[in-house]
Amino acid sequence: MNESPVDDRTLPPAPAEIAATGFDHADGDGIDFEPYDAFDSAEETTDWLRSWTGNQALDGSAYRVFGQDGTGGLAALWCVRADRPLTEQPVVFMGSEGACGVVAGNLSDFLWVLADGVGPMEAVEYDDHSGRPDPVLAAPAERHAGTARRSAEEVIAAARAEFPSYAQDIDALCR
Repeated sequence: MNESPVDDRTLPPAPAEIAATGFDHADGDGIDFEPYDAFDSAEETTDWLRSWTGNQALDGSAYRVFGQDGTGGLAALWCVRADRPLTEQPVVFMGSEGACGVVAGNLSDFLWVLADGVGPMEAVEYDDHSGRPDPVLAAPAERHAGTARRSAEEVIAAARAEFPSYAQDIDALCR
């Protein structure tokens, strides 16, 4: 699918399959992630971004929200790469308490993060990304990922290196 992500609100097959798989939080030892079976609407995304930042001048057109953690922090595709499909956009997380960061450089790499037992909230809010590999989540990654398997730690480090100022840039938007 080579549509521009500017207007695309169609959930790609991989996150749709992940949403159907479900997650086991395992009383805090698992992944705290509740994937959606559809992207939030443009209106919902704009409302969320304005609420999160306190900046009423923003719109949410650069984000495709596709899941949340148990506290309401949101995972989204960040449409920062012009004229590239959604699957090639980085995955970001914006927590309910203000933490935010880049989780993976693209959707394929995000699938490997999940397969390694690390969710978007854990990727941003914790320093230990060693995870516990999850064979149930590895299966969709093996079917859909277009990138080679890497550990969550490697994927997260590469994404942070590619987008080192993401958290500061978001902080600068806050009012």
